[in-house]
Amino acid sequence: MKRKQWLTVYLVFIGGMVLLGDTPGKETKILDSLLPREIKGWKAVEKDQFYNPHNIFDYIDGAGEVYRSYNFKELLVRRFTRKGKPDIVADFFKMGSSRDAFGVFTHDLEGEDVEIGQDSTYNAGLLSFWKGLFFISIYAEEETDETKEVVLSLGRFAALAIKEEGEKPDLLDLLPPEYVDKKSIHYFHNHMILNYHFFVSDENIFFLDQKTEAVLGTGFEKGEEYKLLLIRYPDTKKAAKAYRSFIEAYMPDAIEQGLVQTEDKRWTAAGVIGDKIIIIFNALSDISAKGMLKKLESKG
Repeated sequence: MKRKQWLTVYLVFIGGMVLLGDTPGKETKILDSLLPREIKGWKAVEKDQFYNPHNIFDYIDGAGEVYRSYNFKELLVRRFTRKGKPDIVADFFKMGSSRDAFGVFTHDLEGEDVEIGQDSTYNAGLLSFWKGLFFISIYAEEETDETKEVVLSLGRFAALAIKEEGEKPDLLDLLPPEYVDKKSIHYFHNHMILNYHFFVSDENIFFLDQKTEAVLGTGFEKGEEYKLLLIRYPDTKKAAKAYRSFIEAYMPDAIEQGLVQTEDKRWTAAGVIGDKIIIIFNALSDISAKGMLKKLESKG
């Protein structure tokens, strides 16, 4: 099983097994109304569990920082059981913004789009989707044709129950579709998430924090993969400081400002425009790297 798929399944599966939780918060009634207590013979016979950013590690030991990094507010966990059938677990996250609901969805993009919510994936018994302020994952402990249908039915119920749709980060609009596959884009705030998807440095050389926004996308040139990273800072001074930090740490041997050939003979080009940093990693040539950078700078 691939690493990202394994991590997501692990988070949901372990989460479904832990039955600890604090007193529900003020969003409890809202979350409760968005899921049924019975569907197609599966019943929620156990008490729901509720978690917040302070006790999330009781539920997802060691990986709660992923959700905390996306500013989640409250989590409802509901387990559905049916005699002789695999259990199904629903994790219902209320996020701080629709941007973060979208962002945590983009943490794992493996799977087929099943057209539930605003974006969705289904893979090996696990359904993930987002809509409005919510990110939902629903997992069958064993995938069968029957459990797949129940998982998807639960997802459709929840998606219909959430009335409002959310806006995606406007930062995505700066990524030209001819350069980046829109289905590959990850949105995040901190360097832990960046390094999970594409390792740059052990140190936080971009000074990423909850006040920064970043998108990482994948493109292809002659069949070879490259990465495009775009980061927006609260102001131009912080962007300039982060740009200098990246140049000093990543490009000490640059042949010209913001351009370096790495040991694998690929090219990295970087620029700063206003409150944003733009970087192309692993381009096939200096010409293509600089060309993409120039196009992106013109949109910034």
